[in-house]
Amino acid sequence: MEGRAISTLNSITPEKLFRLIGTPGAPALIDVRGGRVETLLPSAVPRAPSDIAAWAVNYRGRNVVVVDEQGGSDSHGIAAWLRAEGANAEVLEGGVVAWRSAFLPLVFTARIPVRDAEGRTLWVTRARPKVDRIACPWLIRRFIDPEARFLFVAPPEVLAVAERLHGEPFDVEGDGVFWSHRGDLCTFDVMLEGFGLGRMEALAHLANIVRGADTGRPDIIPEAAGLLAVSLGLSRMYADDLDQLEAGMLLYDAFYRWCRDARDEQHNWNSHRPPKAKVQA
Repeated sequence: MEGRAISTLNSITPEKLFRLIGTPGAPALIDVRGGRVETLLPSAVPRAPSDIAAWAVNYRGRNVVVVDEQGGSDSHGIAAWLRAEGANAEVLEGGVVAWRSAFLPLVFTARIPVRDAEGRTLWVTRARPKVDRIACPWLIRRFIDPEARFLFVAPPEVLAVAERLHGEPFDVEGDGVFWSHRGDLCTFDVMLEGFGLGRMEALAHLANIVRGADTGRPDIIPEAAGLLAVSLGLSRMYADDLDQLEAGMLLYDAFYRWCRDARDEQHNWNSHRPPKAKVQA
């Protein structure tokens, strides 16, 4: 029942949605185009419209944006159903067509792991993370799959666990491992390139910081030394790797927002003082 875009009621523009993606308060994005698509909006999860009765309840009480090809009747009908289930649902105005027209980034789906029945991807890496093994899960949760699950296991067991549980290994050496260091690039760099997110300026700048901290090159960018120090501190604060990941999410949220919005801002004694009133002659 795909048709023309019908109304801006309960809609969000591509530009406004793009500012929300990558932040902790971003809405859940549901792509309802159906079938295997080559690209998705960052953080979007594909859902079959025919199964909406089964998955709609999962979004109760959440902010949701429904995405189809042109922002037509398909997405409006599904958003209405979700609102009836208790979600705060909008549609992407103009759909993927408008998103592309605004030259906003899309994620390549070819390297996204197979999703489970709940729509989640599974990733497996080495235990006791420091930099890359926190940065990459942050990137995945904020831009690839918000519901992604991560397993931290002993280094010799990563590949076997990933194969047994149909997960994707990352930041580990081994035959057939796609997501790992390549030359001077760390795994975070490789993920940005592989998923097509490298042209996002904020993420590209963050990648410099991650690479400098992860590869012992604080000379690359000044902030790398700070990221390494905080990462090593977190690794000593948390005995449980998943607890450390949750704490690290806030760390990378802050770095991302600094890279996106605050790199030109200076902080000194006068930065927040109101201007002096002019003396009237």
